[in-house]
Amino acid sequence: MPPIGDLIQAALGDTDPDGPVRWHVISVLQERADLEAFTEARRLCGAQTVAERLLGVDIMGRLEPFKHRTLPILRYLAASESDAMVLYSVLIAFGHLADQGALPSVMELACHPDARVRYGAAYALQHVLGDPPDPAGLDALRLLAADPDDDVAGWASLGVALATSRKI
Repeated sequence: MPPIGDLIQAALGDTDPDGPVRWHVISVLQERADLEAFTEARRLCGAQTVAERLLGVDIMGRLEPFKHRTLPILRYLAASESDAMVLYSVLIAFGHLADQGALPSVMELACHPDARVRYGAAYALQHVLGDPPDPAGLDALRLLAADPDDDVAGWASLGVALATSRKI
């Protein structure tokens, strides 16, 4: 396996956030899921450039064995980050990690002015509501189901349907 630094440089060289090289590296690090991958992702989350922070978040959202070490970092970014794409990725990571501890951060971002961030919140909410679903979180998801952005509203409506079907 190539050194982690080489993998990170290859991922950063793919400037498309959905690029194949970038996501191949993320999947390799997800499979690896070791302390070195977590440490590198944590370092990237504190970097100066958006591209590095975005990559760090996307890696962290796939490191399930480090979930409890990852959530505080992601919650910090949710409260301090200004870039909408990084916030979107933070929310997607919360959804992948599916820990109810992320609920306050997700609810806070559910009313963000950028539709991409609200879309991420709609995705994350259904995964962090808990079972039974947290009433305030479910209310936030219902508000997103009435969002003026069709994609946000559609995803939130699905989330409401899934969350309320678990309650029955």
